[in-house]
Amino acid sequence: MPTEVPYAADAEISLTFDELEVLQSQYEKEEAQGHVSVQTKFNYAWGLVKSPRREHQSQGVRLLQDIYRVEPTRRRECLYYLALGNYKMGNYEDARKFNNLLIEKEPTNLQAQSLDTLIEKGVAREGYIGMALVGGAAAVGTILLASLVRRTRK
Repeated sequence: MPTEVPYAADAEISLTFDELEVLQSQYEKEEAQGHVSVQTKFNYAWGLVKSPRREHQSQGVRLLQDIYRVEPTRRRECLYYLALGNYKMGNYEDARKFNNLLIEKEPTNLQAQSLDTLIEKGVAREGYIGMALVGGAAAVGTILLASLVRRTRK
């Protein structure tokens, strides 16, 4: 019973402010009535994860984690969007963990495979940035050490 989930590249497209506001209004309306349906909670979480704003993404991930814990029938969708949300926030290890769980369950899932490629590129990019920072720190340290050696020789 697979549901349609967009390829990871398509999921990068954010909802408009108005579209997200509709989802938020429905969520808040049901919350005020004392019970938020799983579908409303999922829709709002999905919209938040697709947002370009990190605080929205974080809130969406929290809602998805709640759904994942209490609704076994929604775990597949939650895994994908948990992976996507963590990827967008730069939490590559968490993104990889959730996406790998989905790939274990559905090895031919094209959305998860697509997202896996994005996650690995993010991990590599983060690694290159880390190496550049370490290299830069080493260069600064060498310059400072050389400067100190010159001062002590004078």
